Amino acid sequence: MRSTGPAAHSAGVAAKAAAEELDVDGVAVRFTSPDKVVFPALGVDGGTKRHLVEYYRSVAQRSEDGEIGPLVRALLDRPTYVQRFPDGVDGEEVYQKRVPAHAPSYVRTTRVTFPSGRHADAMRVDAAAPLVWAAQMSTVTFHPWPTRASDTDPEAVEHPDELRIDLDPQPGTGFAEARAVALDVVQPLLDELGYAGFPKTSGGRGVHVYVRIEPRWEIKQVRTAAIAFAREVERRAGGRVTTAWWKEQRTQAIFVDYNQNARDHTIASAYSVRRTPRATVSTPVTWAELADVEPDDLTMATVPALLARRGDPMRTLDDVQHSLEPLLEMAERDAAAGEGEMPFPPNHPKQDGEPKRVQPSRDRARPGGPEDPSR
Repeated sequence: MRSTGPAAHSAGVAAKAAAEELDVDGVAVRFTSPDKVVFPALGVDGGTKRHLVEYYRSVAQRSEDGEIGPLVRALLDRPTYVQRFPDGVDGEEVYQKRVPAHAPSYVRTTRVTFPSGRHADAMRVDAAAPLVWAAQMSTVTFHPWPTRASDTDPEAVEHPDELRIDLDPQPGTGFAEARAVALDVVQPLLDELGYAGFPKTSGGRGVHVYVRIEPRWEIKQVRTAAIAFAREVERRAGGRVTTAWWKEQRTQAIFVDYNQNARDHTIASAYSVRRTPRATVSTPVTWAELADVEPDDLTMATVPALLARRGDPMRTLDDVQHSLEPLLEMAERDAAAGEGEMPFPPNHPKQDGEPKRVQPSRDRARPGGPEDPSR
């Protein structure tokens, strides 16, 4: 690091720290306000912007033998949104999908299409420097698409290479219940399908599992496959799981959020810090580690040492790509049995065959509703 400017002084005001340059794999990244507290509960001893930036630098930079960092591997060529907290995690959130015009030249972009049909140029991660720059802009969490951009195929960004299984605890449940569903139901089902699943903590109470798939199918087809998987998990889980989209219909169970596979919906990336008092990290773990892991122990202060000790469990995620055909066949069987389309997120246009987008308690014409003639 070296100073790039003098410290600013004024009468009666403490001097500001000089801007610095961080060498990130040979790229100079400007760094300011290192002492700004991002995580108030951690204070100046562990929660400043310097701590955040140095964490991201450690998990993004290349290793001594030239291998890309685990965070770059997780985000490589993916359209990525950033969740920023300019005034710290207790302040206002800025969820930024477009790369600003003032971004440095080393920050690449790729065009994405929203459900509305509008477009945006999102960050396309290909190196460590853009991630450190984003952290310098008070980015706490990175949110990648399940697709990758390509210099030779403009349609690649429309074809996911990742199936995402999101186990989301509902009120009355927590990480222990999500972990049990992952180990008791999700892992055995993946084994039956012949799929290699890679789990990670969400950084909160949930569990995420990624499956690498062949990028042959469009986003909507991958969502259909995710619904089929979620329904099968629900059937096998003995009341511990729900696929109900409306919160008022969810039991005290784990919600399998199939819509995390919908267009423009994202999950916090592997090795992303989360907006929690302890600065927890969404951390890849092995299936064996999942049985005993405590999410609160995985923070931006502890994860770099964990990586140094045992490596990245998602390092081999790209080694095998699986076919979606088994899940799409399962979806066809569900449809033949009368299980149709599931609700889309509210920012999506109404889809063919989609059920009503109204809370069941407000649907006046539903069976048992206020306008049901059988009442």
